[in-house]
Amino acid sequence: MKFLLRNVFLFSALLSLASCAASGVGKAITPDTTRRSVPAEDLSRYRPVFTSPAATAQPVGPKPAVMPTNHVNSQIDQRLRDQAVTNMNVKYAQGYRILAYVGLERDQAMAIRRAVISRYPEETDYITFKQPTYRLLIGDYLTRLEAEQAMLRIKPLAPKAQLQPTQVVLNKTRF
Repeated sequence: MKFLLRNVFLFSALLSLASCAASGVGKAITPDTTRRSVPAEDLSRYRPVFTSPAATAQPVGPKPAVMPTNHVNSQIDQRLRDQAVTNMNVKYAQGYRILAYVGLERDQAMAIRRAVISRYPEETDYITFKQPTYRLLIGDYLTRLEAEQAMLRIKPLAPKAQLQPTQVVLNKTRF
């Protein structure tokens, strides 16, 4: 049995070596000079041809004025007037106010209000009382930047002041 098994392994090894020798695995690599070189296919006839921009350039000069064909100026003017009237009727916008005081003490709210009004008379103030809390709001600011600048001025008078987004009254004289 050992003899048969050994012969099978030797026979398979011999076959694998013979197949490698036939395929040229062990040969040295030499350039193949027997093949003829075939010229590459000429594809130049399929390539697009572009003209030079200098050849098609128009002379640079003033362009003639274009006259409008449909006169819509009166319609546009009417629409702009309508929008201006609508904008004049707007009284409120989203903005910010400074919440200077929230608490139970009316006297303290009034003291902060007096201090702010005496130092900055142009600021508007709003005191609301919703039982049992007093709230002191100061100013009408359309942008957060304006509100932050005003809060820096008011912070020494009301140390716990903070910004509150709310609906503010538009002052038409500011525009």
